[in-house]
Amino acid sequence: MHELQFLILTVIVLALLFDFINGFHDTANAIATSVSTRAIKPAHAIIMAAALNFLGAIYSTGVAKTIGGDIVASAEMVDEHIIIAALMGSIVWNLFTWYVAMPSSSSHALVGGIIGAVLVSTGSTGLNFIGIGKIVLSLIASPLLAIFSGFIVMTVLFLLFGRFAPSALNGRFKKMQILSAATMAFSHGSNDAQKSMGIITLALLSGGYLSSFEVPDYVKFLCAAAMACGTALGGWRIIRTIGGKIFKLEPISGFAADLNSSIVIFSATLLHLPVSTTHVVSGSIMGVGTAKRVNAVHWGVAQQMVLAWVMTIPCTAVIGAIIYKLICLIFA
Repeated sequence: MHELQFLILTVIVLALLFDFINGFHDTANAIATSVSTRAIKPAHAIIMAAALNFLGAIYSTGVAKTIGGDIVASAEMVDEHIIIAALMGSIVWNLFTWYVAMPSSSSHALVGGIIGAVLVSTGSTGLNFIGIGKIVLSLIASPLLAIFSGFIVMTVLFLLFGRFAPSALNGRFKKMQILSAATMAFSHGSNDAQKSMGIITLALLSGGYLSSFEVPDYVKFLCAAAMACGTALGGWRIIRTIGGKIFKLEPISGFAADLNSSIVIFSATLLHLPVSTTHVVSGSIMGVGTAKRVNAVHWGVAQQMVLAWVMTIPCTAVIGAIIYKLICLIFA
């Protein structure tokens, strides 16, 4: 097999592996709240999330174009070695954080891996700093927006339904939470799966297999299927952290968190902006918990998660840079 073909095939396999890992790493984002409140059985929740992740993933390609076109200065300055190093760096980090049950961001990991690999290969001229700034801003602003809007959504629900008995309220919102979890799963797929689509399309463009940055239909299907399969395996370690350790959820608060998260994430998808679903869901739960009582939120756990979020881009940039150097030594 020709070396270029082999490298592009390697990129595709690694990108699909990233999507697969993203599926079970971030399954918690879509179903943690509904599972923790016992609104839906875990097995049923995973099947639902897998199906709706798949449908969400094939919805659009706007986020894919942002990831593939806004981080690097041009496709000509990126080769398959860089993309392989970036993907491997993000995969290593995702597996590590999954193993230690740390709800970090797959989006941050991928962006960090690309930045690190490009910096050691072409230098700062290979990076599109305006595009990176836009992406980082959306990654930072989205969880803050989720906290604020989550607080508002929960406050409105308290005003509307606060006079009802808790038992009756929880029974009704358990059913509604299935719907909110479904919208969350669709939103998750619509944003997260596109990141791998963007990477594969960038590799095909830099290798001369595409004339313009348009995501082929088979790339959409492969990435959607990979994420759905990963989701089907589940990620119970992180579900426990997101679903219960930040704030003890009830059906009404779980519904509010899911509804708020799906609105924030899908709005970002419509704006072609990548966001961290992990951060958005965690921010929503913090906002919802604060609306009930500030000290109801376990801020110690939240601080640990923020530390993980801050660490992700620098760590994956270093890992991506090291892997790029190793690849150069192997293929020299």
